[in-house]
Amino acid sequence: MARAFGVSISRSAVLRLLDALPEPEVPAPRVVGVDEYATRKGRVYGTVLVDVETRRPVDLLPDREASSLAAWLAKRPGIEIVCRDRAPFFAEGATAGAPQATQVADRWHLWHNLGEAAERAVARHRQCLRVLVPDSEGKADEPAPPEEKAGSPWRSERFANRIRARYATVHALLEAGHSRRSIGRQLQMTHRTVKSLADATKPEDLFRGQWQHNRTSVLDEHRPYLDERWDEGCTNAWKLWEEIVPLGYRGSYGRVSAYLRAKRTSPRPVTAQPPAPRVVTRWILSRPETLTEIEQLRLKAVLANCPELDALTGHVRSFAQMLTEREGERLPQWLDAVRQDDLPSLHTLAAGIDRDRDAVIAGLTLPWNSGVVEGHVNRIKMLKRQMFGRAGFALLRKRVLLAP
Repeated sequence: MARAFGVSISRSAVLRLLDALPEPEVPAPRVVGVDEYATRKGRVYGTVLVDVETRRPVDLLPDREASSLAAWLAKRPGIEIVCRDRAPFFAEGATAGAPQATQVADRWHLWHNLGEAAERAVARHRQCLRVLVPDSEGKADEPAPPEEKAGSPWRSERFANRIRARYATVHALLEAGHSRRSIGRQLQMTHRTVKSLADATKPEDLFRGQWQHNRTSVLDEHRPYLDERWDEGCTNAWKLWEEIVPLGYRGSYGRVSAYLRAKRTSPRPVTAQPPAPRVVTRWILSRPETLTEIEQLRLKAVLANCPELDALTGHVRSFAQMLTEREGERLPQWLDAVRQDDLPSLHTLAAGIDRDRDAVIAGLTLPWNSGVVEGHVNRIKMLKRQMFGRAGFALLRKRVLLAP
C-alpha cells in the first residue's frame, strides 16, 4: 500500500504506527462468547471474547487460564450470559468471574460429543454389522481351481516344464561330450546355472524357494487369525501386523502385506465387508427422511440384530429432538434413560454432561450459541498466516480489535 501511494516507509515503521493506534472503546457486552484459539497448535493457546449480540470481538487474552477469564469477567459486572464450550477452565473462570451470569454450553459441541460417543458404541458392536453381509450363493456352481498333476511338487506347471526342458538339454549336451563352459555359451546360461542343472540327479532336486508347494512360513500359524479379522472387516495390513506381533509373530510387515494383497486381488470375492462403524454412525445421526431407501433398510437390519445399537439410536434421536426443539428440561430424563442401557461410551458422555448440567440445559433451551465465536477463531487463523513471523500477541490483538 505504501508503494501504491508513493510513501517511503519501512515495514517495521508501519507496524509501530499500527501498534500506536488507540484501541476502540467497546461497550461492556451483555452476552459474551468465549473460546480458545491456538498461537502454536497443541502448545500455546489464547482466549477470544466476542459480543454475541453485535457479533464483534471485544478482547483477546494471551492464555486460556481460568484465572485470566475470571479477572476479565469480574471487571464487567453487566454480563448476563456466557456462551462457551464444556472446557473445564472456561467453566471455572465463568463461575468465578461472573457468578451472576447464566452459562450456556454450545449446541454444536454437544452434538459433536454425542457423535463421537455414538461412533465408539457402534465400533464396540461391530460384530452386529455383519448382518448386512449377504450370504455367498452359488458356491457349488463356481468352477473348481485347476488341479496340478498328481505327484507334481511344483506350484506352477509351466515353471516345472521349463526346468525339465533345461535339465534335459544340459544333460543331453553333457552326454554328447560338451563341456560345461561350452554349454553355458550355447544356452546363454551362467556357470552357476549350468552347474546346478548338471549336478542334479533329477529335475525335482532343483525345486526350492517360492515355487515349492507346502512351503512353511512364519505366517502360517497366524493365518487363521488374519482370516478372521479380515472377515470382520479389518483390512489394514499395518494394523493387523501390529496385532499379531504380540501373539508371537516374528516375520516382517511385508509378508503380512503380501498375504492381504493376495486376498484383495483374488479373482473371486473373498468375503463381503460390513459397513464401517463411521458409516453406520452417520446413518444413526442423520434425520431418517434424509437417508436413501437402501440406507434405511440397512440401518433397520442392523438395529433389528443388535438391541444395544437400537437403544443407541433411540437416545440419539431423543437428544436431537431436545436440541432442535429447545426442550432442555428433558435432559435429566434423558440422562437417566442412558444409564439404564449397556452403552459405556454414552455413560461417559452422560457423566460429563451431568457435571455441567445447568450449562447444558441452558444450551438446549436458550437461543444463544458460540457459532459467531467459532467464526472469529477462523478469522484469527487467517490473520496469523498473513503476519507469519511477525504476529506477536500485541499485534494480533490490535488487528483483531481494529478490523472493520
